[in-house]
This record gives sequence, structure tokens and C-alpha cells, in this order.
Amino acid sequence: MGKDKIRRFKENETFPNLFQASFEEVFRKDYLFKGFWNKKIFRNENPLVLELGCGKGEYTLALARLNKSVNYIGIDVKGARLWRGAKTALEEKLENAVFIRTRIELIESFFASCEVSQIWITFPDPQPRKANKRLTSPRFLNRYLSFLVPDAVIHLKTDSRELHDYTREVVEARKDMTLLEADPDIYGNKKRPADDPVLTVRTFYENQFLEQGKPITYLRFSTGNPANAKAEGH
Repeated sequence: MGKDKIRRFKENETFPNLFQASFEEVFRKDYLFKGFWNKKIFRNENPLVLELGCGKGEYTLALARLNKSVNYIGIDVKGARLWRGAKTALEEKLENAVFIRTRIELIESFFASCEVSQIWITFPDPQPRKANKRLTSPRFLNRYLSFLVPDAVIHLKTDSRELHDYTREVVEARKDMTLLEADPDIYGNKKRPADDPVLTVRTFYENQFLEQGKPITYLRFSTGNPANAKAEGH
């Protein structure tokens, strides 16, 4: 392990906005702040939004800057990446953005029923050979339902057309979810407003994909019966 990575790991332990739990602490157990993120961490009752696989937290930070009346939590397993997001949030005094280091497989240990309003999944590993490991597989979607509010919105932004199409098929096949939007090329869509966070927020990987000429796709879907779906904004 490089010296810089070791330094970041040590600094992570001092960050008040980065929460790290060992596997033993949360495996089949509830995390300390489960059900209390707003009360004990953010100290308000604003909506809580997650970014899964947040990497360096670029989307979490950008959304937190845009929406001060919303609380954001970026989640990733890579401590060296989270260091950047947590440090930037502290430097900018973004009180509505914090980070959790954990595996998404353990996410149910961190959030209580109806605690989360939205989820952003930005450029996850498309897992071309293992569909059940995709963050939009039924296996993971069922986990999210355990803590999402009714009619919550889930966003997927990816360069993988395979993952885009797969997720659309999964959502359309379910009776407890409703597809709200499916865009196969957000930058080629001239109808999108210029201030749309789907367009204005770009991650490191997204810029790389755009330089390679890859279309960036977007899906937005809600939990709940299609007959009761609400076409909510972002």
C-alpha cells in the first residue's frame, strides 16, 4: 500500500462526516445511526438522498451544493476515494453531505423503514457476467425497498447500454415499481433543460466516457404501483 493511501486512511478516521463500520459491526446488526441520520447527524428533518457507489463523491457534493434543503449520503467501499469527497465537504463546509464506507450488500443495516427519499446510482460496475451483482438487480432493489419512502425515486446514470436496458426490463416487470423516464442519450436529447442535474453534474468517469464518444444513458423510476405513480422532479 502506498504512503499516500495510508495517509488518507488515517485522515479518514478523523473526519466527522465519514462513517466507517467494520463488517462485524453491521453484519445482521443495525448500525448506530440507523433510523437517526437526520436527528443525530444532520439535525433537521430534510429529505434524505443516497448516492450508491459514489467513488470520490462528485455527485453527492454537487447535489448538496444545488439543494441545501436536502441531506445527502454518499456510500462506497473504497476509503481512498471517499477521502476526497469527505475532505471537500469539510473544506466547503457542506453540512448537508456525509459519507459512509461500507459494501452496498450491507445497506439495510444502515437505514430504517421510510428513512430515505431518493437514490442515485451513478456509473456502477455493469457486471456483464453476473447480473445478480448489478446494483439494479432484483436482489438489490428489494433491499432498497426496506428503507425507501412510498413513491421514492431511483435514478440510474450509466454509459452501459446493457445495464440501462436490463434495468428497464427489471423495473417494467415489477408491480411495485414504475418507470418514469428512459433516456438512451442524455447529451443528445435537446429537450433536456440546461439546469437539469442529470446534465450539469459530471463525474470523473463520465467525462472519460464522453471523451470516448460513449452515449450516457439515464433511467428514473419510482417505487409503488404504476397506477399510483407520481412523476416527481429530480
